[in-house]
Amino acid sequence: MARCQTCGNDYDKAFQVAMADGRTASFDTFECAIHAFAPACEHCGCRVIGHGVEADGRIFCCAHCAERAGVSELRDRV
Repeated sequence: MARCQTCGNDYDKAFQVAMADGRTASFDTFECAIHAFAPACEHCGCRVIGHGVEADGRIFCCAHCAERAGVSELRDRV
């Protein structure tokens, strides 16, 4: 069994995630993996699981949050 890096649960169905930068970790759920590795929106703080939007190296969950943070050139839909 492997121990989840996020919650500490020792689970027989744990899995390992390997990132492109060489970091690896074991998790018992996708939720724990997302909490550990997914970036957070710079405006609202939610985890960005999908594409999100990016401006000047800053990541946002949507164009609305980017706009609220002062980025005006992004749009969710054209």
